[in-house]
Amino acid sequence: MKQGLVAVGLGIAVATAGCASAPAVAPAPVVTDQQKMSWILQLEDQRILKVIPPPAPAPAPVKSKRAAPAPPPPPAPDLTHLLTDPSPRIRRRAALAIGRAGLADGVALLQTALADADPDVRRMAAFGLGLLGDGAATPALVTALQDPDSLVRGRAAEALGLIGDPSPATAVGQMVSAYIKGGAIASIAPDDETWPGPPEAAAVRLGLFALVRLKGWDALSSAVLDGSGNAVSAWWPIAYALQRIGDPRAAHPLEQLAQGQGLYTRAFAIRGLGALKDAAATPILVPLLDPAQRSPMLAIAAARALAQIGASDAAGPLTTLLTAPDVDPNVRLEAVAALGALRAHESLPSVQDMLTDGWPSLRAAALRAAAAIDQDAFVLVLSGLDPDRHWSVRAALAGALASYPPDIAIERLRPMLDDQDKRVVPAVIDALTRLKAPDLDAVLLNALKNPDVAIRVAAARSVGELKPAGGPAALADAYRAGLGDGDYSARAAALTALAQFGAADAAETLKTALADKDWAVRLAAARLSDKVEGAGGTRALAIRPAPGTPIVPYETPDLIAPSYSPHAFLETAKGTIEIELAVLDAPQTTQSFMALARKGFFNGLQFHRVVPNFVIQDGDPRGDGEGGPGYTIRDELNDLPYVRGTVGMALAGPDTGGSQFFITHSPQPHLDAKYAAVGCHPAGADLGREDDAVKRRRKTESAVQQKRGRSAPPFLAGRGGLPFLAALLLPALGTLLRHCALSPPSPWDRPRRASTAVPRRCLPARWRWRCRCSRFVANSRASRARGPHQKNRGCPSCLDTPRTGRRRLALLPALFLAALRALLRH
Repeated sequence: MKQGLVAVGLGIAVATAGCASAPAVAPAPVVTDQQKMSWILQLEDQRILKVIPPPAPAPAPVKSKRAAPAPPPPPAPDLTHLLTDPSPRIRRRAALAIGRAGLADGVALLQTALADADPDVRRMAAFGLGLLGDGAATPALVTALQDPDSLVRGRAAEALGLIGDPSPATAVGQMVSAYIKGGAIASIAPDDETWPGPPEAAAVRLGLFALVRLKGWDALSSAVLDGSGNAVSAWWPIAYALQRIGDPRAAHPLEQLAQGQGLYTRAFAIRGLGALKDAAATPILVPLLDPAQRSPMLAIAAARALAQIGASDAAGPLTTLLTAPDVDPNVRLEAVAALGALRAHESLPSVQDMLTDGWPSLRAAALRAAAAIDQDAFVLVLSGLDPDRHWSVRAALAGALASYPPDIAIERLRPMLDDQDKRVVPAVIDALTRLKAPDLDAVLLNALKNPDVAIRVAAARSVGELKPAGGPAALADAYRAGLGDGDYSARAAALTALAQFGAADAAETLKTALADKDWAVRLAAARLSDKVEGAGGTRALAIRPAPGTPIVPYETPDLIAPSYSPHAFLETAKGTIEIELAVLDAPQTTQSFMALARKGFFNGLQFHRVVPNFVIQDGDPRGDGEGGPGYTIRDELNDLPYVRGTVGMALAGPDTGGSQFFITHSPQPHLDAKYAAVGCHPAGADLGREDDAVKRRRKTESAVQQKRGRSAPPFLAGRGGLPFLAALLLPALGTLLRHCALSPPSPWDRPRRASTAVPRRCLPARWRWRCRCSRFVANSRASRARGPHQKNRGCPSCLDTPRTGRRRLALLPALFLAALRALLRH
């Protein structure tokens, strides 16, 4: 009986325990790919690898004996975890973010990613190791040169080139040589710049550029030269590599390539001959100066090379090229510069004729050339010239005077410190500093307080060089005063100058600058602090996370998964440049570009920098290369190559981008992975050619305007004759047609409406936008009481207005204003 009772009791206990409800466990939060991408954007923008989660709150006390389990904490953004995500897209993007973050802790993570199963992830891991530039990754990258995927091999070679350790040059050369011998580039045209192209050819291209950075002549020559010392291919990357390697043994293959095929190939070879100062190449280069040969790219390269070589017998052809009609303006500009470098006295009259040219850039080049050719004659000519009307020419004059004896130059430079255009003053300060002008200390210390940022930058640079008494205190004050600037450059210049005085004078201000509001200044402060105090890079973590708010929130769909590639249109006096923005490769940078364009920031700006056969640069509201939007953005370095038509962000140092951008005229591989590529010119095959509609243009003619989707009417580009007349009449005709179509009919054209006592507006709703009258008519009876002979105080277009002819008379001012607006715009 007892056993039965015990059994029953145990059964009841078990049943009771089973009926009791167990505490519910909260499910783990699900993180979508979109959320992961937003984390990646946040971490790379803040230059960190992970977000440290806050400590978990203490559990609240409960009365029950058994407390409910705490829900799992939400996952924190962490690139370490994202690098092992199931999605290859997330892993690839995390690898790039680790490289952009710039922390040494990322080296081990990316080395592990080099063994990823997905080749895209391995490629980006190799590229990210190159961005980090840490020599600890060299063995892993050398191993990756044997990867089954050709592009992984190419990216590994590129990373080794960015790191700069010359020891792997032989391994890179062997990889390049194997592909070339296997026929990877046998069928490629000399000027072919297709990207990415065949994987094997892409690996050759990246390997050649890496050998240039590693200065590996032996490895390069064994890969690209045959037994007789000639280049095995006329493909332009080979000419580029031989040109940039800087080895005298490259002269023979460069001479061969300079006389071969391919516009790019010949231009790179010519530049290489000039850099080597190969006098034997003069007979090859002089014929390229013939105005009849009509190749600006080759003529420009030849003029520069002959100036570097010092070929005096090129003065005559250069003078002929300078004075020939219908010569590209940029060719004439290079000819003037070359004559100045050659000090060609027989060409001085032709150079002096350019002092009155209509193009400021050519006048500035002529000033520098005339000053270099004959100092005495230049001083005489200068005494009879009025100050140039353009600030850039006056600034060039200051630079030219810096090479003169102090007793001649200083008395002419000091009055220029009071130039009305403040963009001239920095050049004057630099010139006086080079001349070691007496009593300059007071001028520099006073210039550190100038409201103009560029003047303060130049003054700080000179104070750091001359080290006057009281300089450290003045520079520290200049840094503190610059905290109110939207621009970072004055504070960064003050810190750089302070570091030149030593740790004792700079330590306190540098420590303060580690918490600066601008990330670019923090970077400069950390670098300078480690340099003057020998801390070995220990401040890299102290300045993180990077301050500031993103251009666009990280979770914005246009950043995470844009549905289209935006296009921007730069409308210039010579045509329209179309840019396709790389929203996936540089999301925040392209968003900043579009935001500035939509605000009209670029409207009316000029291409302030035009370097023939290199780049055109724009986006500076000051016009002297020192301006910006008032903020900086992080570098979004990517694997897009700088070929013809690539758009990149101009920089003054790491993470100093803003609004200035440039467009390349020709391939510029030395910019790869150094400047963020943010887009391309879709018709890049025609940009920068001698037959291009948008040529390398005069700086003073390059008004830029952003448009979306379509270009401006063609008649707006004219400046005379029938185009000008059309620009005046067509807007007026449009106003007339709109007036006839939208204006309400006269009250005499149809029966008058019944009177009403309800107040109403003068015009119906669909015409209300055309009426500026805000009065109400009480009723139609009052309107009729005035009679047709009385003055109507209502709207002249109102249905209750008697016919007085005012509606038709109102058309005349509308036509006149439309024509006037068109005239002002034109």
